[in-house]
Amino acid sequence: MRISIFGLGYVGAVCAGCLSARGHEVVGVDVSQTKIDLINNGKSPIVEPGLEELLQQGVKTGRLRGTTDVAGAVLETQVSFICVGTPSKKNGDLSLDYIEGVCREIGFALRDKAERHTVVVRSTVLPGTVKDVVIPIIEDCSGKKAGVDFGVAVNPEFLRESTAIKDYDFPPMTVIGELDSASGDLLETLYRELDAPVIRKPIEVAEMIKYTCNVWHAAKVTFANEIGNIAKAVGVDGREVMDVVCQDHKLNLSKYYMRPGFAFGGSCLPKDVRALNYRATSLDVESPLIGSLMRSNAGQVQKAFDIIAGHDKRKVALLGLSFKAGTDDLRESPLVELAEMLIGKGFDLSIFDRNVEYARVHGANKDYIESKIPHVSSLLDSNFDAVIDKADIIVLGNRDELFAPLAQKAPAGKQVIDLVGFMPKATHGNAEGICW
Repeated sequence: MRISIFGLGYVGAVCAGCLSARGHEVVGVDVSQTKIDLINNGKSPIVEPGLEELLQQGVKTGRLRGTTDVAGAVLETQVSFICVGTPSKKNGDLSLDYIEGVCREIGFALRDKAERHTVVVRSTVLPGTVKDVVIPIIEDCSGKKAGVDFGVAVNPEFLRESTAIKDYDFPPMTVIGELDSASGDLLETLYRELDAPVIRKPIEVAEMIKYTCNVWHAAKVTFANEIGNIAKAVGVDGREVMDVVCQDHKLNLSKYYMRPGFAFGGSCLPKDVRALNYRATSLDVESPLIGSLMRSNAGQVQKAFDIIAGHDKRKVALLGLSFKAGTDDLRESPLVELAEMLIGKGFDLSIFDRNVEYARVHGANKDYIESKIPHVSSLLDSNFDAVIDKADIIVLGNRDELFAPLAQKAPAGKQVIDLVGFMPKATHGNAEGICW
C-alpha cells in the first residue's frame, strides 16, 4: 500500500519504519527539514531501540523517503496517517494547532486528487475531535464530502517508548474507528498479518478507547504506589503484595468489575475500602486515589437518583434491592440507599426482589430487614406484574435475568432506567442507561 505519514515524531517515525519493513511504500512528511534529512539518510529522529535499522532498510530498499511536500505526498499515496503532536494547554485541554494545520494542507491537496483517499488520525485526540474539527476542515478545504469522496478513520496507537517496535509487531489489539466501512476495510488490510484482534468501532468510541487505556494505566500506577506506601508503613513489602494481586487473572485483571454501571456495595468492598483508608490516614500516609473511592461511589447513587428525578414522574418500580442478583444480602446495598433517597423525596415507590422477599419470610436476613430497613422492606411486593403495571418509571437495579426483557423492549408508556447494562444499545426512546 502507498502510505503518507504526517509528523515524524515518536509515533510517526516508528510507524514509518514498521510499515516500510512490512513492504509498504511510505512517504514521511514533516515541516522540519532536519527530520526529513535524517529519515532520507536512514537515521532516526528519535531514540528508540531497533528503529534506525528499520529506517535504514526502508531507505535502502526505496520503500521509505521523507519530504516537506504535502501535496505531492497526498497525491502519490492512498492513505494518510496524521501523527502530529497534541500538546497540553495550560488549562489541561489539548492544543489542536498541529492537527488543524495538517488537515488544512491535506484538504487543499485533495482538491486536485481524483482517486479516493483515506485520512487516518493516529494522534491522540479527545472524543468528538475528528467529527467536530478534522472532518469540517478537510471538507471545507477540499470541497469534498467525508465518507463519500474521501475516507476518514481513527487508529489509536498503543506504543510504549523503548519497546515501540515490539508493541507494533505484537499488539494486544488493533482498534479502528471508522466513519465509513470502506475506510475500515482499507485499514484492516494493514493489520491482518498481526496476531491480534482487529476491533472496528465508530470514530468516537475509538477516540475514547485511547484515553480510557491511558488513564487506566495512570490509575494502576497510582493505585500500586498508594498500596506500596501503606504496605511499607505497616512493615510489608508492597512489591510482594502487588505481584500476587497481578497473578489473579480471573477477577483482578478481568472485565468482571470493569464495566460501567451502578455503585458497588455488599459486606466487603465498602467496609474494606473504608478500613484501609482509615489505616492509611492513621499512619499519615497520603492515598488520595483510595480515599476518593467511597465519594465517587456515592456520586454514582446520586447520579441514578438524578436520572429518575429528571423524568418528572412519581411512580417508580425498583427491580432489585440486594446489591447484586442471586443473593439476599442487603448490607450496604446501594439500591437500599437509592430507595431511601426516593422515599425521602416523596416518590411513590414499589420494590420487587424475589431473593429479598424470600429472606423476609425465611432467610437469615429477616431480622436485618425488619429492624434496619422496615420503611424500605414495607414497600416490597411479591407480584412482579403488579409492580410493573402501576409504575411510570421502571428501574433495573441488579442483574436478575427476570428483568432483562424490559431493557430489550420497554413497556408502552413507561420509562426504563437501566443501572446494570441489560440494554443492547445506548440510551434511546424510553430506555435510558446510567452510563450509556
